[in-house]
Amino acid sequence: MLENSRVTEANQGEGMRTHYRTHTCGELSLENEGEPVVLAGWVANRRDMGPFVFLVLRDRYGTTQVVVEEPALVEAARSIPEESVIQVEGTVRRRPEKEIRPGPTGAIEVVARNLRLLNRTRPLPFAIRDDVEAFEETRLRWRFLDLRRPVMQRYLATRHRFIKAVRDFLDREGFLEIETPILTRSTPEGARDFLVPSRLHRGKFYALPQSPQLYKQILMVSGFDRYFQIARCFRDEDLRADRQPEFTQIDLEMSFVDMEDVLSLTERMMHHAFRAVGAELEIPLPRLTFEESMRRFGTDKPDLRISYPELVDLSPVLGGRGFRVVDGVLAEGGRAIGVFLPETFSRKEVDAFTRMARDFGAGGLLWARAEEGEWKTGPLAKWLDERVWDALGDVPRTGTLFVVADFSWLPHRILGEIRRRVALERGRLKEGFFGLWVTHFPILEWNEEEKRLEPAHHMFTQIVEEDLERFYGLREWLEPRMEALRAGDRKVLQEVETHLLRIRGKQYDLVINGWEVGSGSIRIHERRLQEAVMDLIGLSPEERERRFGFLLRVFEYGAPPHGGIAPGVDRIVALLVGAESIRDVIAFPKTTSAQALFEGAPSEVDPRQLQELGLRVEQEVEE
Repeated sequence: MLENSRVTEANQGEGMRTHYRTHTCGELSLENEGEPVVLAGWVANRRDMGPFVFLVLRDRYGTTQVVVEEPALVEAARSIPEESVIQVEGTVRRRPEKEIRPGPTGAIEVVARNLRLLNRTRPLPFAIRDDVEAFEETRLRWRFLDLRRPVMQRYLATRHRFIKAVRDFLDREGFLEIETPILTRSTPEGARDFLVPSRLHRGKFYALPQSPQLYKQILMVSGFDRYFQIARCFRDEDLRADRQPEFTQIDLEMSFVDMEDVLSLTERMMHHAFRAVGAELEIPLPRLTFEESMRRFGTDKPDLRISYPELVDLSPVLGGRGFRVVDGVLAEGGRAIGVFLPETFSRKEVDAFTRMARDFGAGGLLWARAEEGEWKTGPLAKWLDERVWDALGDVPRTGTLFVVADFSWLPHRILGEIRRRVALERGRLKEGFFGLWVTHFPILEWNEEEKRLEPAHHMFTQIVEEDLERFYGLREWLEPRMEALRAGDRKVLQEVETHLLRIRGKQYDLVINGWEVGSGSIRIHERRLQEAVMDLIGLSPEERERRFGFLLRVFEYGAPPHGGIAPGVDRIVALLVGAESIRDVIAFPKTTSAQALFEGAPSEVDPRQLQELGLRVEQEVEE
């Protein structure tokens, strides 16, 4: 996380001299002592000291203390509410030694010889300060005031400098910034599209882009071998702390590249942009395959700041001991996975972890507490011996072992989440930014609810060459297992998931401090393979042509090998500044219910507008 000091900006020079000011409020120093100056800004603080008044004047660049001593000006200064806009003419002088404060302007003050009230404020809904005491809903409703807080201005200044550094880097690397359409065709995959009705073509709709994915692939076929865009994207999905209906990503695509080319360029870009805002991201970044990440950490978004031991497969040492809970799962093809945490937990905490495991879908959670190498308490304790310590490896001999015996990746996901939560709650995190690549995701996964195959990420991902034969034989391999699979046979499900793990895509996620901040892939560039993927996920020839015919035709006209990535600006900047939500690094965000409280959107529209579009709103009738 970046330090909460004011960002140093280039605020010197003739460009800052305007009709209203000669200097900014973060610019003056002892070098200006004795100079006449004119400042303009907001009154951040006012202190009435009897015969004189102190005003703290604030603008985007910092604060300057103003001293009002002339009797004719003192009464005027007393009547100015905080957050009013004023202009001050005065002279710079050195502060008394005991009143010098840290910061760029802490050694000086401006003695006012004239004050001009530019705009008086009404009573404020909350105090404009970093430690604001107001609900987030209030802050969003009065966003224009919330954005005056120095911390919010630092956040948006960091965002600006991060994006500028990305642009500078990509320009040096030969990329062209090309804008793609905002009004486009609806091709919903996963999240819902935002639809825009057409007035000129009644009954037809544009869609706002979820990403420029198809356009950037087409640009590669058009010969623009290095494209980028700071792209606005839109998804009509449920919101979380790290999601918004509209968001910004660094969208880039390259021709004649394979996976390592994209990874290398992206991490150099991130290293450069992090340094531009005063942060450090060490490169090269570690690489983990999806399977290795799940096996070791129980997640495809591992947080490398966590120093706890990794997950361990304890099936060989826990099986065959007569412990029916474990033996029953192992007999059906499941696994007993464990994680040892050098911590002690109350019974209340263990019960909470058990409820979480059941919420995930597991039958329960097994545990045992150890002290100096001896297993003391817990339902697992009597089944454990020295062989378990050997399997756990180099771990402390005092702490708690958690075990989940179940199928597929479920045990790993549960224990990975326990490991993550405990590290966050107990502060067991290393300082700094720790990134890695997670690569080679399975190209397809089984959707248990809809009983069908679907893309693990998206359908345009190139398949690893040595897995192509297995991919083309998937339908034939899957056919005799479909009946048992649809019936929910867990042993068959595990067999299918294991098989799908061997059909890997050239897919990669950039993960920093446990946040997936960017996803990309090498793309399919041949029509035959693209149609085969679409066929396996259930798109009929008619639907393929209707939704993606324009892309499939492009692949028949000399499409080069290509790939790219789209790191998310909002998430990365939130990480950089230590914000709890990406809403804090977006100037005008939506709430978790997708509302814009400041301007009141979404809103009803004039019926005449609907009539022009050939639309009408049907009111829901409550039963």
